Amino acid sequence: MRPEDFDSETRELLARVGLAAKKVVDGKRPESTRNAYEQDWTVWRKFTTEKRLPLLAVEEGTLVAFVHWLWQQPGKKAGTLTAPSTIDRRISGVVVTARKQHRLKLDPDVGALARELLKALVKEMEKAGEQRGTGKAPALLVRHMKAISKALPTNLLGVRNRSLMTMHFAVAGREHELAYLRVRDITEDEDERGLVVDIRVSKAKPRVVKVPLLQDVSICPVRSWRRWCDAAGLDDPDDFAFRRVHSKGTTLQSGGLSPVAVGDVITRCGEIADLDIRPTGHSPRRGLATESKKAGNDRSAIAAQGGWAPDSKAMEGYFDEGDGWEENALLGIV
Repeated sequence: MRPEDFDSETRELLARVGLAAKKVVDGKRPESTRNAYEQDWTVWRKFTTEKRLPLLAVEEGTLVAFVHWLWQQPGKKAGTLTAPSTIDRRISGVVVTARKQHRLKLDPDVGALARELLKALVKEMEKAGEQRGTGKAPALLVRHMKAISKALPTNLLGVRNRSLMTMHFAVAGREHELAYLRVRDITEDEDERGLVVDIRVSKAKPRVVKVPLLQDVSICPVRSWRRWCDAAGLDDPDDFAFRRVHSKGTTLQSGGLSPVAVGDVITRCGEIADLDIRPTGHSPRRGLATESKKAGNDRSAIAAQGGWAPDSKAMEGYFDEGDGWEENALLGIV
């Protein structure tokens, strides 16, 4: 029987199956992504209300107007305007929500003109020497981690933070990837070469990362993890790998860290060590890419570690701009 020959009962059944399938897929989408889409749609609702536009008027022209409106809006940090990267994500969030939740049939390039305007606005911003948002997260480098390791207290909180920081760096992780790691996801290599970290929860690319022993004991993720496991008594494989610790630093608490809390730990570590940068939850990820590139490691190896595509523009963006000293067109000329 061909689809056009289906009776009404069959069509209703297929519609229910399709709705159930949609719920299953939506349920598997990372919480951080779902939250971001909800925030994007909330901002879109505010825009359409203010401009007296229909909520579901997700069209080429309205998206262009949306970008222009967002460009004037304040960002998360007081005194700043919305960053271009946030505006770009807002476009995606609105289009995806319109398609997925409201079943609008949109042109595949419905957001193209809006992004053209955004690019033009960014060029004007750069020409004028202006900056929006907080900018790129600074790279957490080896020298920073050594300073932090030296400054951290010896109590349970300090042991956890050292393990979290070094593991975050070692796997070039995202905050949510570290937050959702379970004890069972971090195992000893059978040949005692280090750890095998199974990153199962990732909005981009689940992966298995090998973490070898490092010569510097103070920032070795393998030794730091073993010490944390022993100190916290992590013997339940279903437990979170990085548990909450009371602010006094001596008492283990139930439950794991949220992705936001993971980033907060990295920032506090930087404050404790009085670093010359203010690291964020993105800093260890950028730091691994930067240090690995400086060490001469292949781009494909770096990409595999952090779950980037081999030709990822995002990965290239994590490499420090100072990298041009090693790959310079003037080298060897005279």
